[in-house]
Amino acid sequence: MKIPFYQVDAFSTKVFGGNPAAVCLLETRLDDETLQYIAAENNLSETSFLVPKTTGQYKLRWFTPEIEVDLCGHATLASAFVIFSFIDSRLSTVEFETASGLLRVSKSGDLLSMDFPARKPIPAESPKILSEALGMEPVEVLKSRDLLAVFESESVIRDMNPDFHRLKQIHDAFAIIVTAPGNNSDFVSRFFAPDAGIPEDPVTGSAHCTLIPYWSERLKKPKLHAFQLSKRGGELFCEDLKERVRIAGYAALYAKGQIYL
Repeated sequence: MKIPFYQVDAFSTKVFGGNPAAVCLLETRLDDETLQYIAAENNLSETSFLVPKTTGQYKLRWFTPEIEVDLCGHATLASAFVIFSFIDSRLSTVEFETASGLLRVSKSGDLLSMDFPARKPIPAESPKILSEALGMEPVEVLKSRDLLAVFESESVIRDMNPDFHRLKQIHDAFAIIVTAPGNNSDFVSRFFAPDAGIPEDPVTGSAHCTLIPYWSERLKKPKLHAFQLSKRGGELFCEDLKERVRIAGYAALYAKGQIYL
């Protein structure tokens, strides 16, 4: 069996930036064990698997090297980029049937915009181990799927050196998002998910399902400009739509080829 394979750097205008994702085009679905083996072999934060339904509609699943996840932004952006660039350039919108419902991605020039469910965080008690793992006490902690730890300044987020062994002991959240006001943007963030096999994710679309409602309410503005401050870094253009959020960014092709099974 030969599976068409693409590696795309999402939320970046050029390669070696943003977040790399693998995109695999399947003719029919494969068993979960094989999908997990492929994701582990790719060893990227996410591998997406696409199965076509009708024109412009696909079934989409996402796997880290260790587990399947219920929502992934950068691999969705990468998947849409592959479809628009290599499958059907006539499309302006593509729809994905996923574990998080129907997701749509539209294009305007090179900018790709994802329509995702909002995950508004609610205030939560901070686990004692959180401040120990992050090296300082957040000014505020909230929770959606992930824990959201809010700090005072961009420099705190940029310079943070977390203890991933301790973070991995937090089991009541998928991941930990740290965030603060940005110097040259509305907000900045980083994303840690060691329990899912991802110590730090370079740029995380799904985290912004939580970040956008929080910062939109705090800053009293629906449209937001964001940076994720990983080593690779990524830029996101965001909008709060109340029950939904819009997350937009660019993508760049790094590689394409075939997987042989």
